[in-house]
Amino acid sequence: MFIPLSTALALAGLSHAMPGKRASSASAYCSNSGGNYQLSSIAAPVQGNGSAGSESTWQLTIDDTSSGHKQTIVGFGAAVTDATVTSFNTLDSSTLQTLLNDLMTSSGADFALMRHTIGASDLSGDPAYTYDDNGNSSDPNLSNFGLGDRGNAMATMLASMKTLQSDLTIFGAPWSAPGWMKLNGVIDGNTDNNNLNDGYSTSAGTGSTGYSSAFAQYFVKYIQAFENLGAHIDAITIQNEPLNSQAGYPTMYVFADESAQLIQNYVGPALASAGLDTDIWAYDHNTDVTSYPQTVINTASDYVDTVAWHCYATNVNWTTLTEFHDTNPNVNQYMTECWTPASGSWNQAADFTMGPLQNWASGVAAWTLGTNSDDGPHLSSGGCDTCQGLVTVNGGDYTFNTAYYMMAQFSKFMPPGAIVLDGTGSYTYSGGTGVQSVASLNPDGTRTVVIENTFGNDVYVTVTTESGETWSGNVPETSVTTWILPASS
Repeated sequence: MFIPLSTALALAGLSHAMPGKRASSASAYCSNSGGNYQLSSIAAPVQGNGSAGSESTWQLTIDDTSSGHKQTIVGFGAAVTDATVTSFNTLDSSTLQTLLNDLMTSSGADFALMRHTIGASDLSGDPAYTYDDNGNSSDPNLSNFGLGDRGNAMATMLASMKTLQSDLTIFGAPWSAPGWMKLNGVIDGNTDNNNLNDGYSTSAGTGSTGYSSAFAQYFVKYIQAFENLGAHIDAITIQNEPLNSQAGYPTMYVFADESAQLIQNYVGPALASAGLDTDIWAYDHNTDVTSYPQTVINTASDYVDTVAWHCYATNVNWTTLTEFHDTNPNVNQYMTECWTPASGSWNQAADFTMGPLQNWASGVAAWTLGTNSDDGPHLSSGGCDTCQGLVTVNGGDYTFNTAYYMMAQFSKFMPPGAIVLDGTGSYTYSGGTGVQSVASLNPDGTRTVVIENTFGNDVYVTVTTESGETWSGNVPETSVTTWILPASS
């Protein structure tokens, strides 16, 4: 029988420390591979070394003084795709409200970062679309711009989320410009000349011919339309995965120099001229081409101070973000896409949240928030047909998948404004077992330590703080366990 998460958490006696409501004692919550722990309250760590008994032991340290302060958390969440909106809207109003409460408030995951698709992605039902298709006829003045049913439904869903989570950051990304803006004239189905018609490679450079100005105004109109429906857009990227060109679903190739010039000379000035405070983030693609965001930042620093990364590079190594931070210490970073297939390991979402946090990311967004039981709706022509959401909607009800609980172990206990702390002791052996951790100092003074144990046995963990405290306790096998420590005296 399905039990709404809010009810389950209440039964477990779970509480959430908010600013001004300091925890006076430590607590611990756990989600594990087997699913018998799902944000479940477990034995809290004790102050001091405690007693490990016969358990394996592990030592961690955190620097909870000002010298250990790193990046500030903005939030965690996922992509709101057409599949998400369509699936959620099959629920009756009461069930939908319970689901949104479980996602967006402290009764559940307390997500505070939502990406959304500007027009169609592969996780859209047929046909693919943008907000100004115009029968594929040129519309340089965007006189036929309109969100359509799906765009309106998405904006309305995001607005509902915003009413529940005042700290919500929403950022959007298009999978393709309208077909008439492109050299090949189509949203999808053709990788020949799958580029914006902006003069970059066909004339005297970006803006010399084509639709650079119309492309910029497309973002202005979209942001204004969403704003009118109560969904404030905090940031955009100008193209999802600009180095990915495929025929089966909407994509568009954008060169690094081209992206920089479009932002610096067109999109950035257009947003500013319209009085919009929406930020522009660079790249939105994999960690193996760091020269791309560097080029954008070097050229378009008037408008860009943030980089968005995806997880799909071969042998992804999140230390790339630290290397990028070392070269660009004033640049913000996010992990904005990683999928959560049913075939993934139990800790896949924990890994793509933990790794970026350890390496200067201010937020993490999974792909995708919700789908139906067929991992859709999705386009029939290509793209991902096994992208399971954090939530699966089926038969008028919903269930949370393992990835949801893994992300909630971070999002519920590291609120916006929390400061990630420097630390030591994380290590993973070549076979994949080990302990990884990340800690934060929260706005209310409490400290959060998230510990991922990939061993097939419990581990007794001791955390030593730079402020002079020692905390220790049991971390169950194959789990992500979160400790909330009271404010240091």
